[in-house]
Amino acid sequence: MAPTIPQSKMIQYCFAFICAFLQMGECLRDTPFGELLRFLGLKAYLFFPEEAENFQAPSFSTVIEATPSKEIENDVEDPERAVPKSPVVDAPPEEIIKRLSSKNISAATIVTWYSPEDPENPRNWSDLKKAWVIIVLTVYTFVVYCTASIITPTVDYVMHEFDVSIDVASLGLSLYVVGYGVGPMFFSPISEIPAIGRNPPYLYSFILFFIISIVLAVVKSFPALLVLRFLQGVFGSPVLASGAATIEDIYDIYSAPYGYIWWIAAMYCGPAFGPLFPAWAVADDWRWALWITVIMAGIVMVMLPLVPETSPTKIILHRARRLRKVTKDESYMAPSELKPLNFGANLQIALNKPLEITVKDPAIAFACIYGAIVYATYYSFFECFPIVYLKIYHFDLGQLGLVFCGSITGGCAVGLVIYYTYLRHYFIPRARHIQSTSPTLQPVPQEAWLRPGLLGVFGPPIGLFLFAFTAKESTHWIVPTMGIGIFAATSFAVFQSLICYIPLTYPKYVASLFAANDLTRSAAAAVMVVVGRWMYEDLGIEKGVCVVAGLSGLGTVGMWVLWWFGARMRARSKFTG
Repeated sequence: MAPTIPQSKMIQYCFAFICAFLQMGECLRDTPFGELLRFLGLKAYLFFPEEAENFQAPSFSTVIEATPSKEIENDVEDPERAVPKSPVVDAPPEEIIKRLSSKNISAATIVTWYSPEDPENPRNWSDLKKAWVIIVLTVYTFVVYCTASIITPTVDYVMHEFDVSIDVASLGLSLYVVGYGVGPMFFSPISEIPAIGRNPPYLYSFILFFIISIVLAVVKSFPALLVLRFLQGVFGSPVLASGAATIEDIYDIYSAPYGYIWWIAAMYCGPAFGPLFPAWAVADDWRWALWITVIMAGIVMVMLPLVPETSPTKIILHRARRLRKVTKDESYMAPSELKPLNFGANLQIALNKPLEITVKDPAIAFACIYGAIVYATYYSFFECFPIVYLKIYHFDLGQLGLVFCGSITGGCAVGLVIYYTYLRHYFIPRARHIQSTSPTLQPVPQEAWLRPGLLGVFGPPIGLFLFAFTAKESTHWIVPTMGIGIFAATSFAVFQSLICYIPLTYPKYVASLFAANDLTRSAAAAVMVVVGRWMYEDLGIEKGVCVVAGLSGLGTVGMWVLWWFGARMRARSKFTG
């Protein structure tokens, strides 16, 4: 008989493990939970370096008479978007003078990182701490996307309970998709404000997501159900665009793709798992689909308060405030404090600039259009899969969910492994070697990140045509399923290539550009949810899928045009830099 461990010892072991995992003071202090503990009087256990005894503030650059030096002026165009590794001020002298005068000081000491190895810099965090951030982002993203499709097995039950048509019952999915497309357009610019940062939009919006999910599970009114589904999408959306910005906060240009891999995998696999989770439970009570969302959201609610703040500008701002408090010297100021941010103006720029770039820049326009085509195709599967696998192959709902989930996630897994292998063993080592031997700022051509997509872009139309021409009783069901797997694997590689390409083009607007991309994809997916059933019923599966396959085929032209002419288009763009 195995020896038993006393309960008190077990508790001690668990607590020790949690302490080691979170590295307590260093990791926990800048999380929402850590901020709560500090507020409750536990600062002595969760203190920052500036709050330690015998702390001596290092020397920083000083802005004398509120006039920034040329070195500081030219360092970064926009400190609100920069990772402040060196003294950064980007504001007209008269604006700085006005700001300093309001504080009754004639000179400001610009607070930045203490050294290139400053442990507070998110890019210097330990691998474990970075991995925790990626895990939470991945689970968070998965839950939001899974919640979109989790109600698809309930459509027949919703029609019966609320006495509505199938088109009206499908609005629960389309309105949720619209909601998570609209939300990032507002949450992304909020996360760029140094005083707010990444965590508050994530946490507070998800609290509302969790509450709405509970109300949805018990609501008896169909109009209320639709309104709540839209709001659920809105409040679950911040991670869908700002997640990329968070990954860029903690990783450099060569490591960020590893983080993107898991984030994008969650985007792909979430909608695929949605119909599977409640497939057998809805026969007893269709609201089980909604309660499963509550359970998944509860897991995220436990994880989010333990995520450290990643926004460099917010970290520097809080450091400046601590220095002022500890030293009693009001001259310590963060770069963002010398250029006060007008939220209204910032929101207007964040809403308008990405749309302007998307319309005027062919590369970004292609990324949005191609993403919209792929996502519209993906969400059309919720309409054509029941026709193919329920009516043609006579599967039940559970088997349908398994096939849908298996084809998408299996294809995604294949694409992930191939892309990871390419990055790990070929592209990244060579790029880092070139960087170490070259003084240039950008060691590899930006279009080099598109190489996996150049071959991958042929896969979606091939997979879709295979599905279209083999989805019939005379052909075994595994054959059209393989076509969907090809679509998933290759479109994953294309998406990953474009996700890496966009931030390099316009790093200043990266979060808002991803928001615009998300809005475009979501709008196309929402429309396809509404019209997809009509298209497949009127045209049939073969012709209907051929239509979306033809649209995917147009992406091959766009990807190769971007490869050949991307550098020239960037050179002519007024937004570059």
